[in-house]
Amino acid sequence: MAENTQHELHQILENAAFAPLHDRAFLRITGPDATRWLNGMVTNSVQSLAPGEGNYNFLLNAQGRIQGDGTIYRDGDEFLLETSTSQVESIQQHLDRFIIMDDVELSPAYTEKQGLLLVGAKTPAILAASELPTLDPLHLSHAKSLLLLTPAAGSVPRYELWDDPASLAVLRESLSNAGAVEVSVASLEQLRLIEATPRFSQDIRDRDLPQETAQAHALHFNKGCYLGQEIVERIRSRGQVHRTFTAFRLTGDLPTLPAPIEANGKPVGELTSAAVVPLPEGPTLLALGYIRREALDTHQPLTYAGGTAIPRSPGNS
Repeated sequence: MAENTQHELHQILENAAFAPLHDRAFLRITGPDATRWLNGMVTNSVQSLAPGEGNYNFLLNAQGRIQGDGTIYRDGDEFLLETSTSQVESIQQHLDRFIIMDDVELSPAYTEKQGLLLVGAKTPAILAASELPTLDPLHLSHAKSLLLLTPAAGSVPRYELWDDPASLAVLRESLSNAGAVEVSVASLEQLRLIEATPRFSQDIRDRDLPQETAQAHALHFNKGCYLGQEIVERIRSRGQVHRTFTAFRLTGDLPTLPAPIEANGKPVGELTSAAVVPLPEGPTLLALGYIRREALDTHQPLTYAGGTAIPRSPGNS
């Protein structure tokens, strides 16, 4: 298994790989009031999106706590919200509660389509070989029945391809013939840890505040009013939060999650994700979590049950 994921991770970082998308779902937001209403429900500026553009967003409650996350694309006169399958129902319920006198409709979208993630350093060349367009991060395009979109930028390019099952099977064969290799969920999780991308419900919980997650690209401070904005602005005016999302390198045992982090015998944070990653220099235990700023800024030695935690920059091991 370790040898397989080492090969797969190499394919992702140096070549091109693909994997089925089973954990993504879409909501379509339509209606004459959709732009104004949706802009007041999320943390980023969807009103400024041109057709085909997207941005990453949090959905907050009135106390500024994160209730969900997703990427929103403007698709012609409509909006398309992509999120995890585990969130889509709760996000729709959350949004539904705030449609009062607004001419807005929410509906599941692309439920008949299947998805494929194409990821890796050489994916633009693979797309070109398959006669498909390449897009900048956070963009959407249609090619006949195919929906092609790009998530937020990471350490390597990535694309999502959505189509009916028969067409996607043909596309899958074309990508394989062009040199892309199928990889496992475990390898994609290793990439997530390398890039330090938080996952909602695991690294981001409904008790967390936006600025604690270190996902500044989800926030827009000049877009106008939205649900939870008062708390976000209050934190901004104070300068910082007391704890922040951080990537770690661990020396010791694989922790049972969530795992408390201590400094000088006092709790200062927690680990929320961890896995052994087969890096070129050898198997390395990488983790994600939260740490109090004073412990981070003063470079205090950090420990967890089973080892030590060393803060690292995203993308660096």
